[in-house]
Amino acid sequence: MRRQSCRSERHISERNVTDSGAPPAIELRGIDKWFGEVHANRDVSLVVRRGTIHGVVGENGAGKSTLMGILYGYYQPDRGEILVGGRSAVVRSAQDALAAGIGMVHQHFMLVEPFTVLENIVLGVEGAFRLGAGMNRARAELERLGREYHLEVDPDARVADLGVGQRQRVEILKALYRGADLLILDEPTAVLTPQEADHLFRILASLRSEGKTVLLITHKLREILEVTDVVTVMRQGHVVATLPTAETTPEQLAELMVGRKVSLRVDKTPARPGEPVLEVTDLVVEDGLGVERVKGVSFTVRRGEIVGVAGVAGNGQSELLEALAGIRPVKSGQIRLKANSLVDAEARSPRRLRRLGLSHVPEDRHRMGLIIPFVARESAILGYHDESTYNGAIRLRRSAVASSWERQVAEYDIRPGSGVLPTSAFSGGNQQKIVLARELDRNPDLLLVGQPTRGVDIGAIEFIHRRLVALRDAGKALLLVSVELDEILALADRILVMHDGRIVGDVSRAAATERTLGLMMAGVPGAQAGHGGP
Repeated sequence: MRRQSCRSERHISERNVTDSGAPPAIELRGIDKWFGEVHANRDVSLVVRRGTIHGVVGENGAGKSTLMGILYGYYQPDRGEILVGGRSAVVRSAQDALAAGIGMVHQHFMLVEPFTVLENIVLGVEGAFRLGAGMNRARAELERLGREYHLEVDPDARVADLGVGQRQRVEILKALYRGADLLILDEPTAVLTPQEADHLFRILASLRSEGKTVLLITHKLREILEVTDVVTVMRQGHVVATLPTAETTPEQLAELMVGRKVSLRVDKTPARPGEPVLEVTDLVVEDGLGVERVKGVSFTVRRGEIVGVAGVAGNGQSELLEALAGIRPVKSGQIRLKANSLVDAEARSPRRLRRLGLSHVPEDRHRMGLIIPFVARESAILGYHDESTYNGAIRLRRSAVASSWERQVAEYDIRPGSGVLPTSAFSGGNQQKIVLARELDRNPDLLLVGQPTRGVDIGAIEFIHRRLVALRDAGKALLLVSVELDEILALADRILVMHDGRIVGDVSRAAATERTLGLMMAGVPGAQAGHGGP
């Protein structure tokens, strides 16, 4: 019945879209795409009206990125047709897409940092034998676009000196300069403060009012509801519904994405902080080039609480987490774990920290948390493989490894359940479950967890959040680093805000608001908050 309802909704919406008179900005008909045995897009049809903001949502592996890659010329469909303005189009490359009026703003910006804004805008389309004449015309056009779409940015500023929000404006200007009438934005708010995200939405509304069309790919349902006119939901390569945004709810979208009801709230009782587990004093940490990334940070994490670290990516959170986990050297300062002073590199070795009751879920599971070619049950014991439970006198106790894996599969709902498959065969959400199962299995006194739901779909997010709250309720201490402010607000009992390597706020959850945290994340003077700890 649910599937039939979805089909009905989709067909109604598509009829409304195409009955508007003018041809759609973009129409995809019957798109199929295979990667080996993986059927990424399955008979996908999509209609995007001119002058609208059209959202596309779905779980990991739903086929969103593949579909956008086909539209922008990165991939060629195995079957199906693309129509631009009502006419059939062949899009074999990004150049073909731009020629058809399609531009794309990537999640990871495609800018040359040492170049100025103007140089990045004209790169590859200088358009004049005499470079100076072409640059003058480009400068005038850039100023016009900035005024018209509220995208003002200094054309002579070096991109390396711009903030993330300004860089995103440059990417949008670059697409508009090249004549894009339809813009694809892929997870555009992933590294923005709430204030920067609000400004981006005003820019998108301005683009829509000027007749431009926007395709917005995001996993944040709140953003879909705030900014889009129409939303398409994909699941397992199919389009399962296309709905007017005003006629849907976050709960309905989540259910369509996952195929079952999903709780979007984190249910937890008030924290009962106990004795300190982690005490950090005047900590200074450098990166590989000798640049200070953590600058005199001090804080405490107690039993029975989740302390969140909020901040725009690149403000020292990653280096802080790696130093506490023993992965990165400490320049100066003190770290105490359960009253043990970690005074030197040997005392802070990851092996010793694990024996003291510290577990670490790294921010980048591929770079630090897993060895992708290993079979899954071997990835599930990494870091603990030398324990006597697994390590015999001569070789690994494979029966013990298999038994541990089977228990984790059942407890953490890891799919598929075969431990002999390579780790690479698992989805992002299930890879994250493998890392969490491995680290939580040790019943740690302190869990350091970085970006726990990065690249994870809604169903897995719900599961991961429940496990973290259960660990807190068992009297454990958690330090949570996340660029997702919604996640910090949902999980944390106390919030540390980092900007430029320093803690600029320590706020109780009861006193925290998205606006206040966003201002602190942006380093706005006067936004600092006082201590929120017990």
